[in-house]
Amino acid sequence: MTSLPALPFSKVRRAAGLVFLSGDLPIAADGSVPEGIEAQTALTLQRIAATLHGEGLSLADVVSVTAHLVNPADFAGFNRVYAEAFPEPRPVRTTVRADLMLPKALLELTVIASAQP
Repeated sequence: MTSLPALPFSKVRRAAGLVFLSGDLPIAADGSVPEGIEAQTALTLQRIAATLHGEGLSLADVVSVTAHLVNPADFAGFNRVYAEAFPEPRPVRTTVRADLMLPKALLELTVIASAQP
């Protein structure tokens, strides 16, 4: 079980008609991290969708995504799950390779959504 301490940042902030979400990781409700990039991508997107839902929004409102991948070899698997989650027009996206703070995490996603109708 992975437990994260309270960290000094906001999960969600609204400004200028946009909703900014802090980076999200593939942490299940029981604190575990699933194996594999596709399972981790799906879980992270579910977590983001739940946060957006709490703000009255959905993944369709996302306009920008920053993706941090640990392993470039996971890019294709990540893209398969990502493409299923985002309808056209898809958000703009930046994808970078990065070491992450959560052991076993293969990705972290940060999104910006539009709260404008």
